[in-house]
Amino acid sequence: MKSRLKKNEKVMVVAGKDKGKVGEVLELCCKYGKVKVRGVNMITRHVKARKQGEVGGIQKREAYIHASNVMPIDSMTGKPVRVKKIAKS
Repeated sequence: MKSRLKKNEKVMVVAGKDKGKVGEVLELCCKYGKVKVRGVNMITRHVKARKQGEVGGIQKREAYIHASNVMPIDSMTGKPVRVKKIAKS
């Protein structure tokens, strides 16, 4: 799936439980059309200590959300915009 988003780009969530939140793209998963956005769709993971001296515990981290649920933010206006690809002629 061709992505209209780039890593480290500011985006706004337009659908789902985190609607209205703004963050930057951390990762892209083009195969499934998903993105990971800083501070959005936080999940809790219980982590076990694997090595001696390492501590386990509860970690909060971002999970993937579908790319159709986010829109890039225009740097001039600060509002979400639609992105259109124009064919070269």
